[in-house]
Amino acid sequence: MNPRLATVLSVLFHPLLLPTYLFSLLLYYLPAEVFSYPPEGRRLIVLLVFILTFLLPVLGTMLLQQAGLVTSVTLDARTDRRWPLLISATCYTVLTVVFYRISFFDSLFYLMMGVITVSVYLTLVINQFWKISAHGIGLGGTLGILVLLHAWLPEAYLLLPVALGCVICGAVLSARLALGAHNTKQVYTGFALGFLLGVCLWGTPF
Repeated sequence: MNPRLATVLSVLFHPLLLPTYLFSLLLYYLPAEVFSYPPEGRRLIVLLVFILTFLLPVLGTMLLQQAGLVTSVTLDARTDRRWPLLISATCYTVLTVVFYRISFFDSLFYLMMGVITVSVYLTLVINQFWKISAHGIGLGGTLGILVLLHAWLPEAYLLLPVALGCVICGAVLSARLALGAHNTKQVYTGFALGFLLGVCLWGTPF
């Protein structure tokens, strides 16, 4: 794969952006009867997800770089990932609690955010001794959740997003390998772990 294309794919489908994509899909693709939020409510939810799962972790990582605690915002080195992952895990935990405690939000939101948050904590723990692919975990988890939603809501016609998700997963994982960011074991283990976490809500009442 062309290095420039691999870089674009890696940035466009960065793990921190995947929750925003997933919630945007839920709120704007699923049938209106699934969620009764008005347009301004949907925008508020997507903005909240974007701020807590992407913007704050990115700003935190930039501050860590300024403080000399990480060498690069791309976090190429395994040792650079510890504090940024902890910041991300904290932000994701806050959002999960917000979704759980405020009745305005649908119960599906905190169930999904709970799984996503667990995946970040697992990445943090595994990263202490092995550079598992965060892209792999994020993509696998997102695809797993989409597969689960397709089973839960057959009337939502999620087969197309699931198929597109499979293509994106293949392209991005190939991009990570092409860039030399991970070896095949790190990429595919991350993807498998993420997918298993994504479908772990099977049987949960919704």
